[in-house]
Amino acid sequence: MRTRTNVPSRPAKPCAPAVVLLCDISYDGYMQHKTIIITGASDGIGKEAARLLSEQGASVVIVGRSPKKTRAVAEKYGLPFFIADFSRLNDVRELGKKLRGTYPRIDVLINNAGGLFGEREVTVDGYEKTMQVNHLAHFLLTNILLDTLVASKATVINTSSIAHKTFSKLDINDLNMEHSFTPNRAYGNAKLENILFTKELHARYGAKGLSAAAFHPGIVTTSFASDTTSYLRYIYRIPVLSRLFRLLPAEQGADTMVWLASSTPGKDWISGEYYYKRKISRSHDTANDAVIARQLWDKSEQMTGLA
Repeated sequence: MRTRTNVPSRPAKPCAPAVVLLCDISYDGYMQHKTIIITGASDGIGKEAARLLSEQGASVVIVGRSPKKTRAVAEKYGLPFFIADFSRLNDVRELGKKLRGTYPRIDVLINNAGGLFGEREVTVDGYEKTMQVNHLAHFLLTNILLDTLVASKATVINTSSIAHKTFSKLDINDLNMEHSFTPNRAYGNAKLENILFTKELHARYGAKGLSAAAFHPGIVTTSFASDTTSYLRYIYRIPVLSRLFRLLPAEQGADTMVWLASSTPGKDWISGEYYYKRKISRSHDTANDAVIARQLWDKSEQMTGLA
């Protein structure tokens, strides 16, 4: 795990006309006092959010899997960075330990790393890869940082997807998907788990000042589906299909993420909810099942060794 030392903050840049939506809040220096950690920030919406939030004056810390790509983003925008492979929970534990030791205050944690993968693969930790990378690793990281997050009255933002409504069929007793596995179902389940985690995080720690939200970024033009055998890869790879499905540029996909990170919970948005285009969006019925949310938390604690 390698880090880059902090660098002086860069002055905020004026918003270009194409990104007025992302910059339509008057911050008046408000963001300059915020420390924001973004996972999955070497590409796609995580990268764009890092840029936009740093331009608003926030102290942004990025986390990525690829040393080359993550370092390139960090050097381009003058940001500190950490390297971690979320398919290895020991990497996540080391990352959490370093973040906790480096940042006594964390205002926003954006759990954004994830992906849609191919045939069923088991990680070195013994868990199905899609579930671990998209949900379990972020559950572990958030819990390692929990004392700091609660003390900071932080916001935790989880990147979910509308795929949780389309593809999920969650069996709480088969989180590893040893039965009835498909890449799409695994991804849908993981994105549903992101919302259940958000709601349980709010239920447990909302009264202590912690806020949490999940969101769907839209269908975004990124390298997101580059490692999958799912038919969904064609939407991202074939230009005519990308146009047909109206894929968004990463900057637009990052809009709700940036809004949640730079606005005020309880005033601008409600903690514990699932958002799309800055509005509360209807989720799968299972996402609102408090019993399932508690069971997922308990099982995740067991799987990560926190219990």
